[in-house]
Amino acid sequence: MTNTGMFFRMLLSAVFRKRSRAVMAVVASLVGAATLSCLAMICIAVPQQMNQEMRAYGANLIVTPLADSENGKSGIDDAMVEHTTEMVSAKGSEKHATYRYENVRVNAAPYVMAGVNPAQVRNLNHHWVVDGSWPSAGKVLVGRDVADAMGLKVGGSITIGYRASDNAASSGQVSQSGTDGTDGTAQSGTGGTTQSGDESAQSSSTGAQQTQNGHVSSDIMDTSGTEFRVAGIVDTGGSEDSIIYALAGDVDKLTGSTRGVDVIEYSSGASDLTALVNSINDMTSMHVKAQQVTKITASDTRVITMLQTLFWIVSLVVLVFTLVGVGTTISSIVSQRRNEIGLRKALGASSHAIGVEFYVESAVYGLLGGLLGTATGYGMARWLCATVFERSIGFNWWLAVVSVVFSALVAVVASIPPVHRATRIDPAVVLREE
Repeated sequence: MTNTGMFFRMLLSAVFRKRSRAVMAVVASLVGAATLSCLAMICIAVPQQMNQEMRAYGANLIVTPLADSENGKSGIDDAMVEHTTEMVSAKGSEKHATYRYENVRVNAAPYVMAGVNPAQVRNLNHHWVVDGSWPSAGKVLVGRDVADAMGLKVGGSITIGYRASDNAASSGQVSQSGTDGTDGTAQSGTGGTTQSGDESAQSSSTGAQQTQNGHVSSDIMDTSGTEFRVAGIVDTGGSEDSIIYALAGDVDKLTGSTRGVDVIEYSSGASDLTALVNSINDMTSMHVKAQQVTKITASDTRVITMLQTLFWIVSLVVLVFTLVGVGTTISSIVSQRRNEIGLRKALGASSHAIGVEFYVESAVYGLLGGLLGTATGYGMARWLCATVFERSIGFNWWLAVVSVVFSALVAVVASIPPVHRATRIDPAVVLREE
């Protein structure tokens, strides 16, 4: 029999001769591998899925024209929208929607009207609840607050008037809305953008009450305008409910002019959103300003940070217990085989050969525990994701391989102190005791 054959024969004999100790070492590795693999799968899969779901609740990045630039008056043209979108898509997946805001009147009351592409807005904001249909030619989508104030129903009509004087004072201001003015971040998604648009409408309507000879101009009581059909009513619970949405082409016809958009909203999958914002803002020739939407990004980051912190704390505790468990078991095995080790050394076995045998034996325990633990951890992860997070999780092969290898490595590291003691056993002392 070759030396290699004899080595594995002795290894198998040692494992099966002390089955109870071997089972304890495997169980210690199994518990550690199951816990770590379960947490790792959850911490990797859940944040990714949550990030995707968060992106369904609106934009995490908005781009607006600079107020002091030509774009502040004419909006962001199609070429600049395309260029900005290319910069965003280069950093990851993206969805976007453009908005042109105008102050209008309905029965002499001031409101904000947004010219949009319905397909873009619908794709970006899956959380919008629309009763009826999305806007089309000659038909508008009105916010719930507007519908309640005007008594509008789906299929009804609404007369919308446009006055250039209402928009002269607020030109370029709507696009700068939604920011806090200090840190360059928007406070909410579409809601943050349209909220400011509503405020601009209110402020501009006050300014629009022009006086003639000390009396309020009768122009503000003019209820004439263009008649639209109500295609649907949108209910979001946010400031979108105070907006009237129409096709961009219908807004062009109503105002009698064509210009760029006031806001581009993006749902970006970029890994570093701050770097993307800085790269856009550094391009001063674009005359636009990019801002993160803190309502979306902060919530997403907070949840992910909590999961990662929990993972590292629990992982450290489990790692310590695994090291102690495997190390204690190997120490017990070494103590029971003390006479065998002394006899083998007396017969000429080197300390290196004895150490290698124990290290390989520990690695075998770790591999077996890692395999069983990873399978158990995957089952636990699936159950937790289904019951707690209400989502499914797939099997991660590379994580499984890392878990098994790491379990074997931890078992070997845990066996270093007892193996070191085994290699220092004096055969003369052991044989004298016999």
